[in-house]
Amino acid sequence: MLSETRSKSYSATVVYRAVFSCLLLFGLNSCSSISWNPLNWFADDEVNPPTDLQTIQSEVTLRSVWSVSVGNGQGDNYTKITPAIDGELIFAASENGNIAAINRRTGAVLWRNRLRSTIITGGLGAGAGLVLFGTEDAEVVALSQVDGEIIWRTAVSSEVLAPPQTNGDVVVAQTVDDKLVALDRASGVQRWIYEATLPALTLRGTSKPLITPNGRVIAGFSNGTLISVAAEDGVWQWEERVAIPEGQYDIDRVIDVDGDLLLDGNRVLASSYQGNLMAFDIATGRIVWGREASSYHGIALGFGNLYYCDDTSRIVAVRNNSSEVIWENEDLAYRAITAPRAFNNYVAVADFEGYLHLLSQIDGRIVGRTRIDNDGVRANLLSVNEMLYVFGNSGRLTALSVQ
Repeated sequence: MLSETRSKSYSATVVYRAVFSCLLLFGLNSCSSISWNPLNWFADDEVNPPTDLQTIQSEVTLRSVWSVSVGNGQGDNYTKITPAIDGELIFAASENGNIAAINRRTGAVLWRNRLRSTIITGGLGAGAGLVLFGTEDAEVVALSQVDGEIIWRTAVSSEVLAPPQTNGDVVVAQTVDDKLVALDRASGVQRWIYEATLPALTLRGTSKPLITPNGRVIAGFSNGTLISVAAEDGVWQWEERVAIPEGQYDIDRVIDVDGDLLLDGNRVLASSYQGNLMAFDIATGRIVWGREASSYHGIALGFGNLYYCDDTSRIVAVRNNSSEVIWENEDLAYRAITAPRAFNNYVAVADFEGYLHLLSQIDGRIVGRTRIDNDGVRANLLSVNEMLYVFGNSGRLTALSVQ
């Protein structure tokens, strides 16, 4: 959503209501237990309605390879629980504590576990033999990839919404009160903690921390900053701004970095709400490139382009390292689409009605569409080689290939 010089018909009305209904106001308790729909917070006709889907000339067919049901999916708390892939396995979890390990090629279920009295809000992370997720009760939980048994669970300062990450030595998790905590991979004991300054108002969500091959942890915060610390001990290395808060009111100054960061060689890319899309040098934090953009989703890379969707669900392709816009697509405006995913020759996104759309990476035309889940899709899409994975809100994980 944009500043006061831009259209307010969607941004001011929706963000204002969202903040007081289910964005985070940390003078009060977290709103994690409040159920809400971003397309109908108050059924106010001032909110821009989702664009109706237009008939397309299908140029590609998506084939379902396998499908597995996992618990109640996203549940009623507006979570965005995204599966995780590690090697030949894909791990999926539902809000009500169901976790499954699935062969990503065949769909064969290796194991299932049900953690009763556990509400999962952040997940999943996978690596070094662990399956990791965060809970509503402010815990980080580690399971064995072999059998799904609990290895450890550790209390942290507040709810965890983003997938915890590991490099085999530490597990790094980001909490909604803007703390970055590192836990020992084997025991779950806290190794270090980094605290950022929390703004008065913030979007409900956090970006997934990134652990680089050279032992850095890079994380984005709700104050619009990106930081780099040493994974081993949390020693600060650099801090840069993705966005600078502007405006008279707190609502105009919300500049969260909520989308997943993108590692591209020696650069890390980040986007912010009411801010910018920026590339930073990993070693120094120096700004390499940037452009104005308002997004709380992650970024995709393909065909020499960067793909992002803004806060109105407009999908944009820009030439990497330049300000050149290759194409824009507004056919899915206000349909609450997921972050884009580069897949084969396409950019894939899913929407609130559960439709999966394939756009040409060349010109942005929608060239394929299929409905995955009648309850919609919020989780980010995943892909490996020729397979695309979609986790619907109802809890059904589907693997698809292009036919």
